[in-house]
Amino acid sequence: MEIFQQVLFVAALAAVAWYITQRVRLISRAINLGRPENRFDHADERLKTMLLVAFGQKKMFTNPLVGVMHFVIYAGFIIINLEILEIILDGVLGTHRLFAPYITPVYPVLIDIFEVLAFGVLVVCVVFLCRRFVAKVARFQPERHREMARWPQVDAAIILTAEILLMIAFLTWNASDSVLRDRGIGHYGELKGIVPDFIISQYLKPLFTNFSDTALMAYERIAWWFHILGILAFAIYVTYSKHLHIALGFPNVYFSDLQPKGEMQNMPEITKEVQLALGLPVTTEADGSQPNDNGQQPAEIGRFGAKDVQDLKWINLMNAYSCTECGRCTAACPANITGKKLSPRKIMMDTRDRMEEIQRGWKANGNDYRDDKSLLNDYITAEELNACTTCQACVMACPVNINPLDIILQLRRYRVMEESEAPASWNAMFSNIENNMAPWKFSPSDRFNWADQVND
Repeated sequence: MEIFQQVLFVAALAAVAWYITQRVRLISRAINLGRPENRFDHADERLKTMLLVAFGQKKMFTNPLVGVMHFVIYAGFIIINLEILEIILDGVLGTHRLFAPYITPVYPVLIDIFEVLAFGVLVVCVVFLCRRFVAKVARFQPERHREMARWPQVDAAIILTAEILLMIAFLTWNASDSVLRDRGIGHYGELKGIVPDFIISQYLKPLFTNFSDTALMAYERIAWWFHILGILAFAIYVTYSKHLHIALGFPNVYFSDLQPKGEMQNMPEITKEVQLALGLPVTTEADGSQPNDNGQQPAEIGRFGAKDVQDLKWINLMNAYSCTECGRCTAACPANITGKKLSPRKIMMDTRDRMEEIQRGWKANGNDYRDDKSLLNDYITAEELNACTTCQACVMACPVNINPLDIILQLRRYRVMEESEAPASWNAMFSNIENNMAPWKFSPSDRFNWADQVND
């Protein structure tokens, strides 16, 4: 029986590892569709930002209570899963609590920490379910935010419920294991006197008092298998879910923009065109790098701005996969607050959905798959883009430093520069800036005429 369990466990582990590897490759390829941009500079500053924002949850603590709960569920779930190492080794080797005899003084302390965190995760998940489906926090409701209809609601319910069940399985597994240890049954009894009762699960032991030895052993195995297979299934599921930010949140923050908020990047393509028109040496390529080593200028850039995900930068695509769908960006957006269709969260979700559609095309039709759709128009409308005031509220609000505004600007630039689809008021402003160096129609020499009418 033990050999059968070992073989079954190794087979399940190998299947999950293979599947996750395929998903990681597919997601990496989708992210690499984006244009290159150097985000490897200032490593010390990036590391500091990652520790403060990603691990320290700095932005979450603008609301201290929610910040604490999120830290418990995020850090807690990650730390709890350190015990997976022992479970995996037990499953492969056919052992039971492999580490206990070798780190006897430390082992109970570690499991106690895991149990306290597991209980915290369980409680917070219940609270979050109530916030979403009972208290109905506004930014999660599809009645107001159409991007939250159907799948996002189901996805959130699946994840929160799964985490609750996994934590219950972990705690009751420890409790049933303790009862078996107390009874001195089989290999469980071998750890009697070495492994004590644990801080939370000891209060669950009365649930198993009336279980027969056979029933108790069956429950212990069921809880063990449910816990580990549930975690493996969770690992696969998150690659399709908004909870992919569990893996991508840290690198996404590390590679986030270090430029001051409000500073918009010039388009290298336009800089190059201006340099060529003025007869100046070209100092930049489309990706911000220097000209080719052979001294020749690169080929002409085929597109200004972005129409589809291939025209965006790779960091924009990583942003999309890192989005937690928390809606803090949309809740802070003045355009959305005043009833406009723009939702920065939807911008990120649409970008991810577009990449997922391309991935499905690759799998069904081969790596050269192309379709007639694009991110602009098929997913994101001109009405949404034109509503943006570029106020940076969405950028400041995001807990993992995602920048929806960058995508909006690139799509708007395409509409203006490639399709000449700017609103008439914008065209008038562009003309004034070009001719008068200001958005207003009067010349620079008349700009301070108002001062002549001010009484001393």
